[in-house]
Amino acid sequence: MSDHHNHGHDGHAEHDHGPVFFQVFIGLLILTAMSVAVGTFLMGRVNPLVGWSMMMAISCMKALLVISFFMHLRWEANWKYVLTIPASIMSIFLVLMLVPDVLQRSQTAAEERQGLQAVVEAPVAHGVEGDHDEKDDEHGHAH
Repeated sequence: MSDHHNHGHDGHAEHDHGPVFFQVFIGLLILTAMSVAVGTFLMGRVNPLVGWSMMMAISCMKALLVISFFMHLRWEANWKYVLTIPASIMSIFLVLMLVPDVLQRSQTAAEERQGLQAVVEAPVAHGVEGDHDEKDDEHGHAH
């Protein structure tokens, strides 16, 4: 008979993760409230790039919490870096290579394709009701 017994443990220390999971849950609630606040109160008042950057940073923090704790990667061996570092480098490389191409295509697209592009335009100021020529109908179209 063997001197060591296997009780179904795979090298992980058995701990009660309940309090940690509750703290992570509270952290996720706070980060979700922050992203809702940014989307509700800041997106129309600040530069869109700043707003989207804030939203992405908050989303990355939430993803890091979920991956680290709920997927138990915080307690895994160092092999996780062998998988995640090359994938991260490849992701960054793809973004750096594709963003300039997308930006260039949006500037040099054919005329029929330009109407299909997502473009952020400045809001058009509308006049006060009744402040139009008699030649215009109720929708502001000239006749």
